Amino acid sequence: MIRGRQLVVGLAALVLAVTVVRNSAVNALVDVDPALAADFWSGHPAPEINLGMMDIARAARARTSASPEAFERIHDAARKAPLAAEPFLVEGVQEQIAGYPMDAERAFLAAEWRDPRSLPAHYFLAGRFFRVRDAEGALKEVASLANLSPGGVGSSAPYLAAFARDRDNWPRMRALFRANPQIEDATLIELARDGANAPAILALASPRQRKADSAWLPVLLNALVKAGEYREGRAIWASVSGIGADSRSLLFDSDFSRPKPPAPFNWALTSSTVGLAERQPGGRLHVIFYGQEDGALVRQLLVLAPGRYRLAMRLLGGSTHADALNWTVTCTGGQNPLVNVRLDVAASRGVTFDVPSNCPAQSLELAGVSADLPQPSEVTMSQLGLVRGSGNG
Repeated sequence: MIRGRQLVVGLAALVLAVTVVRNSAVNALVDVDPALAADFWSGHPAPEINLGMMDIARAARARTSASPEAFERIHDAARKAPLAAEPFLVEGVQEQIAGYPMDAERAFLAAEWRDPRSLPAHYFLAGRFFRVRDAEGALKEVASLANLSPGGVGSSAPYLAAFARDRDNWPRMRALFRANPQIEDATLIELARDGANAPAILALASPRQRKADSAWLPVLLNALVKAGEYREGRAIWASVSGIGADSRSLLFDSDFSRPKPPAPFNWALTSSTVGLAERQPGGRLHVIFYGQEDGALVRQLLVLAPGRYRLAMRLLGGSTHADALNWTVTCTGGQNPLVNVRLDVAASRGVTFDVPSNCPAQSLELAGVSADLPQPSEVTMSQLGLVRGSGNG
């Protein structure tokens, strides 16, 4: 009798061990190869869920309806694993597509309750709350999405940017930004991709984000320049960079001492296979042109009114082969420069050019021009100035 009981206990332990091993194997395989996992243990809810989700995803990519078998797998898994979140996600999507948003919301909430770390649950709920303008609920879900996502807060930025475009939401956005600076960083960068969002950015940016080295600023400037909003871009650049109205000269940083305000309205200095340009103490610019390929070494975007202008500078001792470098001024979007003159000539007598009325912004460049026999150039200049006036050049 004792031996019989021992046999039963041993068999029970063996069955338990086999079950544990099989379950571990299924869990290990399910994310790698759900079909193999299903073969290993037919009917296990984990591979059923994954296979069903994969079928639904394939159908969504192909813009077709998922097979009834895919949903049956999910529903069967839900009966076997009532704490799994995925079946409720699928149910929520089905209800949403069918036009039952409240039922969809209940399903997504059920999924989130079962798995508080479920990214899809937070994703769908955020979208739902945004649509019904539930600010508190939407921001809560997006904050969770930002904190849990492998991509960090960047993955939630498009949601927050969409929400931030509505000025009615600005007070809540400011409160969220105060509590989570990383979310503020990502959201402002996302907003900055569209120049039309400039008012929202300026309204929402905290004092720590109103600096010359703010990450969103060059993104917004690029968007505004692409849209042809040059004056608006320069005004925002000057305001955020702390450039006073009295120092907004025609040419910024003519003494090469203010590297923080970003391009394109400050100098863009090259360090590449073309050559090297760098600021030096004492209001000097040092340029090395390798002579092997053409290219710009120094560039600044100007916003000059129509009229005549004169550019002047001084070459310092030790400069070599300055004739391989050219100053050009070109209207943005234009092909032919308003002026193209060698650096040594410009330094000796200055250069004059006219800005026409159909030229809202201009690119000022110092570029290297290669020769048949490559020869490096090295120059140092100072006393660079641009004034409105007349003369020959």
